[in-house]
Amino acid sequence: METPENEKFRDSIGTVNEEGKRAWVYPKKPSGKYYEWRKIVSYVLLVFLFAAPFVKINGNQFLLFNVLERRFNIFGFPFWPQDFHLVVISMIIGVIFITLFTVAFGRIFCGWMCPQTIFMEMVFRRIEYWIEGDRGKQIRLDKQKWNAEKIKKRLLKWFIFFLISFAIANVFLAYLIGSDQLIQDILDGPFKHLGTLFPLLIFTAIFYFVFAWFREQVCIIACPYGRLQGVLLDNQSILVAYDHKRGEGENGRKKFRKNEDRYELGFGDCIDCFQCVNVCPTGIDIRNGTQLECVNCTACIDECDTIMEKVNLPKGLIRYTSEAEIEKKEKFKFTPRLKGYTAVLVILIGILVGMLLIRNDVEANILRLRGQLYEQKEGNIISNVFTYKLINKTTEEIPDVEFRVRKNIGTIKLVSTTNNFVVPKQGIAEGTMFIEIHKSKIKSGKNKVSVDVYSKGKLIETTTINFIGPTSYN
Repeated sequence: METPENEKFRDSIGTVNEEGKRAWVYPKKPSGKYYEWRKIVSYVLLVFLFAAPFVKINGNQFLLFNVLERRFNIFGFPFWPQDFHLVVISMIIGVIFITLFTVAFGRIFCGWMCPQTIFMEMVFRRIEYWIEGDRGKQIRLDKQKWNAEKIKKRLLKWFIFFLISFAIANVFLAYLIGSDQLIQDILDGPFKHLGTLFPLLIFTAIFYFVFAWFREQVCIIACPYGRLQGVLLDNQSILVAYDHKRGEGENGRKKFRKNEDRYELGFGDCIDCFQCVNVCPTGIDIRNGTQLECVNCTACIDECDTIMEKVNLPKGLIRYTSEAEIEKKEKFKFTPRLKGYTAVLVILIGILVGMLLIRNDVEANILRLRGQLYEQKEGNIISNVFTYKLINKTTEEIPDVEFRVRKNIGTIKLVSTTNNFVVPKQGIAEGTMFIEIHKSKIKSGKNKVSVDVYSKGKLIETTTINFIGPTSYN
């Protein structure tokens, strides 16, 4: 069965032509109220993105995702492998928040806060507008033969794209290995740190490929978030939508003519100028309804409002609204679905905050040496051998550390060190220890014993061990 002409957009994405080849998108330069607001939001986020790995709180990098060394800093709070449960809860909170946000406001994150959109629309496309001109000039330049003008403009554009991609790659690497390490590697020279140089070049190539060629295909093809819309959106969701009731009227769209009574003729407010299509960065026609490719960037809202103003028709033909509002004039409601997501989100945030409050800056792990049983010494002393590991999550060293058996029921002897030592900042102190307890204070073959960790006489951590002793005391 042949697809009707007005439904063909459902069979393929807007960036593929009838031959199945890439249809390059040349969006018109947007302007308007929402675009100005988006610029402010975008540049604030760009400053944050470039500054975050170089800002420190209490000596901790503000954001760090060092996967290789399994060290993470989130808003200045350091997380180690031992805090993995906190990272998991944080990720679940993020997923629930995105779900809640999408159900309520659609893909607004993509249009306003996504790094891909911000870099593409507010950096790279603006450079294209500066060098090559607006939509019409870009189309003509693309069809133009490779003369001196085209070569000069393309080389200049590609060179600037490369420089920006290189800068982004450096910042991205600062998030992964730490800004201090990156700066030190740069000062030492690139060839002394090939382990940093090669990833830097790879990331530069990836970013250049994405922003110079792949572009809006990231949002349409690669990004999984767009596909969540079909599952999460409902008729109450607020998104960028075309008011088809008002725009189509009884007899559909019609080109604008002066002194013509459109309403008497039964035509809607849409004058079929195609400016909403020309300005779309993903090449779709918003008048076809909610589509996978739409990133809710509001460019079509600004453009349509401008046209409506010129022809003396009411603004808001394309606006932030819901299907329910267009069809039934229903205002946004906090539905049971949204209430459920909100309740889960609040509970998880409460759990995370509670765990962060009880989280210690020092973590002690004391484990009995494998394959070793107890040893009975003179004077009815029972001895067990353990390995210990102290993890310092802070940016300051912990001095004068010692172990004590709680209630002084036994003594602790460290191997190859004194009982007072230092745990380096953001480091680990580990070794071997003997714990000796008098036979009379052992109640069974396997005993739970608490070991306290002190620094300068102040209790900083407590852990529990299994102390093995004889089962008979006759």
